[in-house]
Amino acid sequence: MARIVCLLSITLALALLIACGRTPAPFTHDAYIWQRQWTPALRNAVEGSRDLVRDWRVLVAQASPDGHVQVFTPDRVVLAATHRPVIVVVRIDGRLAAFSAAGLRARITAVLAQWPQAAGVEIDYDCPTSRLPAYADFLGELKPALGATSLSITALPTWIGSVDLDRLLAIPDESVLQVHAVQAPQAGLFDPEIAAAWVADYARRTHKPFRVALPTYGSRVSWNEDGTLLAVESEQAALAAGAVSSELYASPDRVLAFIQRLSADRPVGLAGFVWFRLPTTDDTRAWSLATWRGVITQHLDRTPLRLQLRDAGHGASDVVLENPASADAAAPERVMLPDGCELADGIDGYRLAPGGTTPVLVAALARPLPAHTTRAIGWARCRPGTATTLSLQGTPVS
Repeated sequence: MARIVCLLSITLALALLIACGRTPAPFTHDAYIWQRQWTPALRNAVEGSRDLVRDWRVLVAQASPDGHVQVFTPDRVVLAATHRPVIVVVRIDGRLAAFSAAGLRARITAVLAQWPQAAGVEIDYDCPTSRLPAYADFLGELKPALGATSLSITALPTWIGSVDLDRLLAIPDESVLQVHAVQAPQAGLFDPEIAAAWVADYARRTHKPFRVALPTYGSRVSWNEDGTLLAVESEQAALAAGAVSSELYASPDRVLAFIQRLSADRPVGLAGFVWFRLPTTDDTRAWSLATWRGVITQHLDRTPLRLQLRDAGHGASDVVLENPASADAAAPERVMLPDGCELADGIDGYRLAPGGTTPVLVAALARPLPAHTTRAIGWARCRPGTATTLSLQGTPVS
């Protein structure tokens, strides 16, 4: 008998060693379909991206600040043709002063009843940290009402320090941590160092699988003189003019490096990523589909930008940036013109930096450069013989 127990102990120990040494499953990728209108461009993007995604997370309803619930009508035929599971998303506006838990629960279950094949439901609520106890009460009542349907929630980094987070995260089956946000003009849209710290802290707080929401877009942001946020223009135009405006952009290179960093040092419980939002050709502030594909497959075209001087007549030249790569590129913050250039000025988001013997154009509201595009960013007067095609470091390009 003792020998049998010993053999069983050895077998169990070997099994544990094998399990501990097992390579974790590769990260999976989901995509948010946040568009309210199903245009031909959106349908093409869904059809052309099904090989990249595990699940679609589709916005189907939204509770506005006044409590009104608007229901949307995604194209179920297109979604079904991809043979990918659908998680229906219900957004609750974070500015909602108070909501009827019973009323919202009834609306959510009614919406879910219209999606009998849904793989799950997600609640996207930017809940103020002070209201997490009430939010946990709401989710605790919603979860039994969903039956066997899995429940996911989005989570904010501002919740991580709350003593109420443990109770909240014990309710849903999984959560999605949002690490992209508009914080301040200098902070940008996505900071890999800050995001990595958030993910590490969050992994220590949750005991269930979680995902990280990553950005595929840029925004034009306006700020008041006191530094408070005035308007964000992403999917839709925001007719506001603040004291400060900034073009914030999630660089594909920085996002890819962030994914590779988490792959090399994977936090416990991290299952994958959810992309906000699915790029389409209609969405001028989102990455191209080719760029998004390059980031997910980790084969991003990094052909460097080129600076060109094109004769504009009368001794002047247009200063043109060229992106020859198949991936989008962030607009460079500084563009130094050749030594032979004496006068210059910027356009389309660029301005001339003061001082210096060689003109330098600096980005103010410069937009990213889509793949295989050129854009004029200024003009210059340069001496004859000045190189007309250069790298951004000033090296002539053959």
